[in-house]
Amino acid sequence: MFCISIPSVNVLSYAVRSGLMAAFEQAEADLQAKVLVLLAKVRTFIAGADINEFGKPTRAPLLPDVILRIESCIKSVIAVMHGTALGGGLEVALGCLCVLRVGLAEVKLGLTRC
Repeated sequence: MFCISIPSVNVLSYAVRSGLMAAFEQAEADLQAKVLVLLAKVRTFIAGADINEFGKPTRAPLLPDVILRIESCIKSVIAVMHGTALGGGLEVALGCLCVLRVGLAEVKLGLTRC
């Protein structure tokens, strides 16, 4: 089980991204683990990018690398979403094994309101 707990909204900072990469490496090596669960302790699942990193040089791993790592995991990964999953947080959740399918068809059809 992976538990993200960065007060107050679980931003996808460098520390979280690199921590997730290390956690997945360790979990895949654990022969006892059959299913991996990603959840958050605070009221937001994951809020997306860390605004403190805006305008600064990017540091690997980048979010697409983390999501690719989740998608390529040899074990099933389940996201326990609660509260809100914003931006990159929703992308992380969608990288996990999803029983639920979601979509924003209205965006492509031009039916959204501002």
